Amino acid sequence: MGLIFDTHAHYDDNAFDNDRYELLDKLFAGEVCGIVNQGTTVETSRFSLELAHRYDKLYAAVGIHPECADENSINELKIIEELCSDNKVAAIGEIGLDYYWDVPKELQQRVFEAQLILANELSLPVVIHDREAHGDVLDYIRKYRPKGIVHCFSGSREMAAEVVRLGMYIGMGGVITFKNARRSIEVIETIPLEALVLETDCPYLAPVPFRGKRNDSSMIRFCAEKIAEIRGMSTDELLRITAENAQRVYNINI
Repeated sequence: MGLIFDTHAHYDDNAFDNDRYELLDKLFAGEVCGIVNQGTTVETSRFSLELAHRYDKLYAAVGIHPECADENSINELKIIEELCSDNKVAAIGEIGLDYYWDVPKELQQRVFEAQLILANELSLPVVIHDREAHGDVLDYIRKYRPKGIVHCFSGSREMAAEVVRLGMYIGMGGVITFKNARRSIEVIETIPLEALVLETDCPYLAPVPFRGKRNDSSMIRFCAEKIAEIRGMSTDELLRITAENAQRVYNINI
């Protein structure tokens, strides 16, 4: 069985329209043992579930991304809740706060908070997107104490330590291989391995030497090689540990 578990992918993206199923067939026949595809809207959440029912080792997260939040999002959470009754839903995600985009902060916060409450009611983990909103994201984690992952972690090692203390996992991907990855390296040096999961955010954030190209789950190996080097261990052992962590946080058994 493969050792790569991609905790955060977007195979619904248009970048995969020409070869989506051929690629996924190839990945699961190779090193990839599991993927969780993340919803960002009701439509992509539904498509993630379609993919999950096509592949035994692919699961769906359903939710509304902060960049996609609008005045109808609170009403759409009824649909998200209905989707959560499917046994291939592993989490509510991708949810969170993104202050880079011109979406009103108060609206983002309302939609994020409502999904955190829903996740707790349904005993599901969450997958949190945090861009230029570290303080507010941490405040919501402290308030609601969700289980889950802070994906594509970009905070400080002090924030990482607090996230782990609060019982959440740190998601790391291609950024760890970039030249300007000093902060990510500091986080990797200090967090416990049992709190680390690997991800792609594909088709985005491909690792070096593929930076700028379309990312896919097989490329996690390059991230794992870098992290294993930092931690002084073998790549396969790092992949094994993070795959176990992924199954634990998502409460699935591959």
